[in-house]
Amino acid sequence: MVTFRRNTRRKQAVAAAAVVAALLSTAACGGGGDDDSGKGGGKDGGSANAAGFDAANNKVANASTKAGGELKFAGVQDADSWDTTRGYYGFVWDFMRYYSRQLVTSKTAPGAGGTELTPDLATERAKISDDGKTYTYTLRDGVSWEDGKPVTSQDVKYGIERQWAQDVLSGGPVYLRDILDPKGEYKGPYKDTSADHLGLKAIETPDAKTIVFHLPTANSDFEAILALTSSSPVRQDKDTKSKYGLKPFSSGPYKFESYTPNKSVVLVRNENWKQESDPVRKPLPDKISVTLFSNADDMDNKLLSGEYDLDVNQTGLSPQGRTKALKEYKDNLDNPVSGYIRYAAFPQNVAPFDNIHCRKAVLYGADHKSLQTARGGPVAGGDIGTNMLPPSVPGSEGQKYDPYGFTTNDGAANTAKAKEELAACGKPDGFSTTIAVRNNKPVEVATAESLQASLAKIGIKVDIDQYDGAQYSGIIGNPSVVKKKGYGIIIMGWGPDFPSVQGYGQPLWDSSYILDSGNNNFAMINDKAIDANFDKYAVELDDAKKVALSTQLNHQVMEGAYYLPFVFEKFINFRSSRLTNVYTTDAYSGQYDFISLGVQK
Repeated sequence: MVTFRRNTRRKQAVAAAAVVAALLSTAACGGGGDDDSGKGGGKDGGSANAAGFDAANNKVANASTKAGGELKFAGVQDADSWDTTRGYYGFVWDFMRYYSRQLVTSKTAPGAGGTELTPDLATERAKISDDGKTYTYTLRDGVSWEDGKPVTSQDVKYGIERQWAQDVLSGGPVYLRDILDPKGEYKGPYKDTSADHLGLKAIETPDAKTIVFHLPTANSDFEAILALTSSSPVRQDKDTKSKYGLKPFSSGPYKFESYTPNKSVVLVRNENWKQESDPVRKPLPDKISVTLFSNADDMDNKLLSGEYDLDVNQTGLSPQGRTKALKEYKDNLDNPVSGYIRYAAFPQNVAPFDNIHCRKAVLYGADHKSLQTARGGPVAGGDIGTNMLPPSVPGSEGQKYDPYGFTTNDGAANTAKAKEELAACGKPDGFSTTIAVRNNKPVEVATAESLQASLAKIGIKVDIDQYDGAQYSGIIGNPSVVKKKGYGIIIMGWGPDFPSVQGYGQPLWDSSYILDSGNNNFAMINDKAIDANFDKYAVELDDAKKVALSTQLNHQVMEGAYYLPFVFEKFINFRSSRLTNVYTTDAYSGQYDFISLGVQK
């Protein structure tokens, strides 16, 4: 699950980190109630009526069933795509539950309870054959599209088949493509030239309400994969292909009224959605709007003043916003642990990062304390990252697994080891490279500047290239572009698509996930031993053995020195006092569960 953060420049980040730590220690000792809490601002801002510090962190704050009003999101980043097949940002998946449904989905429950699957379009969880290769679902009565026509099993099948059209619809997860068609025989719905035109044979639709999946090989995470928004139904006659993300056709309680890329989104109620057909969603607002800003500090100020209710990107306030919020609006803040790791990847198709010793030189030469500070410090940024498996994924060892000693000496660089590795890679005097970083993510720029400064001390000269973050799938997601631009270091972040090593690590580490466009295996890892362990994991039904394989995969990745982890992330999120039914959920890596939110009019 892709996401991102925003921040101000590095000097501001460093200065703010100490302030944030001090303020948050006060907040943690009893929430609001001191002189700084409840200093309202604006028409709805302030915390006079707020639920309290961390009140929505893994629990419900301001429970209510009151419907009506407009839920106002603000953000600094548009979706990578609002097309259910193409979207891969975490907040986008969260938002898509407003207008898309799946056979099964995550429960609307706080914390870990949100990761449990529950029937959505289907009447019940899958009927699974004894060999684990056949999954059968029956659709509910009354499920309909926004024009009132019923959602059929064929619509579900067609929506899934769009994952095969990577030449037109790149960017989203492709798990089902690899599970259901491992030999790559199906050419996708836009190139289907079969005599019967029945599409992918691994999916059968014997009638309009029955859908059957035939897996060539069992996969223990298959139903969790069906819960991803990329498994949403799409009606063929409404499929506008590459333009579908401009106005998706709704099967959920809301539909698109308008969308202006990089400016705004407006959803209104879908009058043909029926509550009795949907046990998951209890839609409260009459209208949902998203306003996009070019400046993170401007957005934070408008959030704190009460003009907007929450950040759609769900990546935490910027340093200036955090400092102000902790002084004046503490009761409106939550400090969840996310499921994300922030990291740098080293593309092996860019010299000299095809040499493991050059990669290790960067690992040892980085100042990990400085990187943590650039990302907001231990409270707003997270614990120093020591490996590439998030603490929320079974098999993680957390900071206990620290193969390069990143936490040694309070995170200081190991200059001696870095120079040894430079000599071993044939670059004793260092080398030059370029860091790729999104131009609308100042926290990533701050991180890049921190890394640039520490690597300069060992002779590695780094340029920083800021690219359009909204175009990441065609820039850093295109290995040819990465090589042409000489991006030896790519700064990014990732959270689990679903809570397993397959749901987190496979798009990043498995060679079969290297794509010409929309690639997320930025390090270009092509390791037969890693691939083999993913194959073993997929068919393993014993939980203990799955955990062991998960741990082993993480070790293999770290031993290959393909990544420099920065932090196991935490963030500070703001919620307006108007919001009701607010809670963070592990289903979306510590984000608020959008579909349950309401507003006090």
